[in-house]
Amino acid sequence: MPVNRNAILRYKTIDHCLCNRYRKWTLKDLIEACSDALYEYEGIRKGISRRTIQLDIQNMRSDRLGYNAPIIVVDNKYYTYEDPDYSIIHSPLTERDMTELVEAVGVLKQMTVFPAMSGVSDLVSRMEEQVSMATGKREPLILMERNDRLKGLEYVPILYEALKNRCTQEMVYQSFKAKGPSTFLFYPYVLKEFNNRWFVLGQKEKSRMMNIFALDRIQSLRSCPDVPYYKSADFDAEKYFAEMVGVSRNENEKPQIVKFWASKMDSPYFITKPIHHTQEIILQKETGETLFSINVIINRELMRELLGFGAGVKVIEPKPLAAYIRKRHQDAADGILSAS
Repeated sequence: MPVNRNAILRYKTIDHCLCNRYRKWTLKDLIEACSDALYEYEGIRKGISRRTIQLDIQNMRSDRLGYNAPIIVVDNKYYTYEDPDYSIIHSPLTERDMTELVEAVGVLKQMTVFPAMSGVSDLVSRMEEQVSMATGKREPLILMERNDRLKGLEYVPILYEALKNRCTQEMVYQSFKAKGPSTFLFYPYVLKEFNNRWFVLGQKEKSRMMNIFALDRIQSLRSCPDVPYYKSADFDAEKYFAEMVGVSRNENEKPQIVKFWASKMDSPYFITKPIHHTQEIILQKETGETLFSINVIINRELMRELLGFGAGVKVIEPKPLAAYIRKRHQDAADGILSAS
């Protein structure tokens, strides 16, 4: 069973007391010290029972937490450490601690592929070496989605610093549809990862519209510290992206209720992994088909998500979206590659 915060605070308080060799500690003294600590750090006024502290001492003495604390009672009254140099903060890691540390290092190692994590890559490598020496090599149990060859990752640390320091950027950018690149001043607001691609949201100079740019389409970036940085005071990045699936939207577009049927085979995927946080089940038939609704801005990422289920999803509302999905399926059946 996991140890809660209050118990950890009591263990640390008891340890702090017993490390103080200039005072003799009775059980009453330890109870008062723990009560004071809980009030100071957690605002808990309720007193601690004698039985609770006795159990804490028992747990600290045992191997349950990996402490094996050498707590003794002197003169049948005073608690102290038999080893004057002992402290729980110096206790070795348990086997369970090591297992959890191995997994944590594994997750961090997966993240260092991104340039934004380059500052801790050396630390992670040293941690991995130390853990490997202590436990021996083992295969990773957690693999995170990543693409080492993804274009544009080199701009993540540049844009991160620009965001942190509120620095205007000169961007050279060419979208998939553009015939050539364009150069403009840009105020970055936030970095966003979606579907294993990175994007930056912000505003162009002399424009109050929000623009989203894929990092893999950026050709160059140059910091312009002498150009004043602008950011809308009422912009909320979390709210902006919470209204849609993906990253793209038209200016002033509002969320709409989207209703769709999912087949018996595909319904469990929507139930266990909703495509949006507003997703609700409207109706579920005995045959297994389920009618869902979401309240989102309709964009190309949503359309691709729904199209990806093929015949397993039938869009009911709104009518224009339903017609678009139906036409794309028909085009695919007819072998026609129409531009979206």
